[in-house]
Amino acid sequence: MTTAAAPVDDTALDEVVTFTSELIRIDTTNRGGGDCRERPAAEYAAERLAAAGLDPVLLERTPGRTNVVARIEGTDPSADALLVHGHLDVVPAEPGDWTVHPFSGEVRDGVVWGRGAVDMKNMDAMILAVVRAWHRTGVRPRRDIVIAYTADEEASAEDGAGFLADRHPGLFEGCTEGISESGAFTFHAGPGMALYPVGAGERGTAWLRLTAHGRAGHGSKVNTSNAVTRLAAAVSRIGEYEWPVRLTPTVRAALSELAALQGIAADLDAPDFDVDALLAKLGPAAKLVEPVVRNSSNPTMLDAGYKVNVIPGQAGAFVDGRTVPGGEEEFRETLDRLTGPDVDWEFHHREVALEAPVDSPTFAKLRAAIERFDPDGHVVPFCMSGGTDAKQFSRLGITGYGFSPLKLPEGYDYAAMFHGVDERVPVEALHFGVRVLDHYLKSA
Repeated sequence: MTTAAAPVDDTALDEVVTFTSELIRIDTTNRGGGDCRERPAAEYAAERLAAAGLDPVLLERTPGRTNVVARIEGTDPSADALLVHGHLDVVPAEPGDWTVHPFSGEVRDGVVWGRGAVDMKNMDAMILAVVRAWHRTGVRPRRDIVIAYTADEEASAEDGAGFLADRHPGLFEGCTEGISESGAFTFHAGPGMALYPVGAGERGTAWLRLTAHGRAGHGSKVNTSNAVTRLAAAVSRIGEYEWPVRLTPTVRAALSELAALQGIAADLDAPDFDVDALLAKLGPAAKLVEPVVRNSSNPTMLDAGYKVNVIPGQAGAFVDGRTVPGGEEEFRETLDRLTGPDVDWEFHHREVALEAPVDSPTFAKLRAAIERFDPDGHVVPFCMSGGTDAKQFSRLGITGYGFSPLKLPEGYDYAAMFHGVDERVPVEALHFGVRVLDHYLKSA
């Protein structure tokens, strides 16, 4: 085998569309609480990896919640390995809300429709298409590449990446970096300005359960120890709190590059620097940065009482909290203050924040791969407001980047496709993604 630099063949371009469509047709809806079965999709991926000369293993913590891992041996045994991973589960979709049935995988007018077209069966298909093209043409990468298809990313990842990292770390031996979803897509920031944000960080997950205690009693009586009142006050304080600005290295780099691209003077180290004023000048590009310049806490669920004339002795709520890298201590201290003495809080689900270097050789190669196929595009680093399986794989010392490349036309709202109605991806975007992914993995 060789490390030939020739582009992928036409078969790979056809296969990425077929694989995306067929994976969408395999309903892997994850409703949470263990209600999902990824095994059919895992078997689909494993069969195609095996046909490409690999030896995939299928692993489950819970029956039906299947993960697939395979390794491609590189030509340089001394080189660090690279993890390329994608999840197989998808969020629910209500067919009555869609123009095209969400699990049809229909290809219509040059677009593949269905749940998972963007999040993230498109990337799953790209990986398969590239690996099979390499097998046909005798390509070997320089470094070992570990491919992982995971279960349960859309819930807790306990049956997926968390299980793999905790119970099967040996499968990822030598992996120092990884690439996966939520990056390298076209973001149109204005006429003639096509950005490609590459993920180099993720905010931490801090989902909270709040519990207020009080004195139960009759609804007609005065009650100064009303659990519902105490909870409502705490929830209001949390929802209205204005978190202070905390700029991480990734966010600082993003702000600096976005400002420079638009000819905006910005001294982030100036004593009077106002990040909100800068964001107001960045136009549409501000959406890439606005959610990640500070911690956040959004109340999302309330649970109290069982009858209108009964004051309950306890009331509960849930809060979706997110922390910037380095911001968890501030988050804890602030929640202690905002909840007050009558409301307890605990983590319902918690995951670390991540930061990846943007001045690394890896980021430079990711940038070069995009710019090779879209010379007019501008690659910028960004921090994801949510999270991915990179959090779980970070337990193994793997630095994660968001890189699932797509070249998208103007007017295509990529962010709205995630967990939204009428999720879809253009065929040409898939072709672009295969070419970019192939080139990057050969040069990595």
